[in-house]
Amino acid sequence: MGVPLIQAVRVGGYIVKQKLRGRRRYPLVLMLEPLFQCNLACAGCGKIAYPKDVLARRLSVEDCLSAAEECGAPIVSIPGGEPLLHDDIERIVDGLVARKRFVYLCTNALLMEKRLDRFTPSPYLTFSVHLDGDRAHHDAVVCRDGVFDKAVSAIRAARTRGFRVTINSTLFDGADPAAFADFFDFACHDLGVEGVTVAPGYAYEKAPAQAHFLRRARTKRLFRDLLRRGKGRNWRFNQSSLYLDFLAGNQTFQCTPWGNPTRNVFGWQRPCYLVGEGHAESFRDLMDNTDWEAWGTGRHEKCADCMVHSGYEPSAVDVTITRPWKALKVALLGHRTDGPMAPDPLDQPESAAGTGNRDAA
Repeated sequence: MGVPLIQAVRVGGYIVKQKLRGRRRYPLVLMLEPLFQCNLACAGCGKIAYPKDVLARRLSVEDCLSAAEECGAPIVSIPGGEPLLHDDIERIVDGLVARKRFVYLCTNALLMEKRLDRFTPSPYLTFSVHLDGDRAHHDAVVCRDGVFDKAVSAIRAARTRGFRVTINSTLFDGADPAAFADFFDFACHDLGVEGVTVAPGYAYEKAPAQAHFLRRARTKRLFRDLLRRGKGRNWRFNQSSLYLDFLAGNQTFQCTPWGNPTRNVFGWQRPCYLVGEGHAESFRDLMDNTDWEAWGTGRHEKCADCMVHSGYEPSAVDVTITRPWKALKVALLGHRTDGPMAPDPLDQPESAAGTGNRDAA
């Protein structure tokens, strides 16, 4: 179990309230990007390709806290760029924690260890450290030697001081399941992180290395192989079991991009964290005036190969709450790693692909 009980209960209660109020679309995680600037230049990143004047922009503390209030999501993920480059990042985090938001501060950890004193351990604050595999693999992905070792040192220091720590790992095309299995052993049993957030790489339009990104069929085969190797190894994932089952090709979900709305230096990004098709001035404008039915696998070419948690984890969590027996089945039997794949929206006529969340038993 990679999510603490207090967080699971609070988030579950929030979702139940949305259901009782009859809300079909509601936010689960606010993706809050206070800046795009970074101190790395990863080959798979689409954020640092913006011009210098954009990279110099910052959301103010007031902008960030207002976005959290406006959105109302119980979880706030703070990616970037590199959030620790923001001069007021600790004030942003403190303000969100004071509002009882569960904050995931995403970082490459280059600055993390020297800045730990700026933060206070709390059940509402988690450092989510970017680690894309073992030393050789991670340093190659981020295009700089020594980053893995700095991240590992920062994780150990943060855990010693009582902070919650998770890692987030993106798997790209050509990822070695055996090597990642060993890496997850290291993360969970040596580093002792609370959980692992894992996702297949998404092809950012601005990313310089397009060949690295996974296609949908390969994603399913890769995660089946990985989860097969993980049986009995007690890995802790900071994700729902149904989302992992979806990655293994055992569930059919449609994307729910409103579940993880994004607020960045341009405004509220339409339609999601990964696809930029303009910006809304307010959260309400985003929710009310975005053509949600136009987006998702089988609906738009930009979404064809996406299986990323920012779009599909909310779908899986929704099913976990509304049909808990499905999650219980996976919990009891584990992830199926052979046999036929569940139906895929890309296999369906466009009219069928746009019917919303569907799942396979």
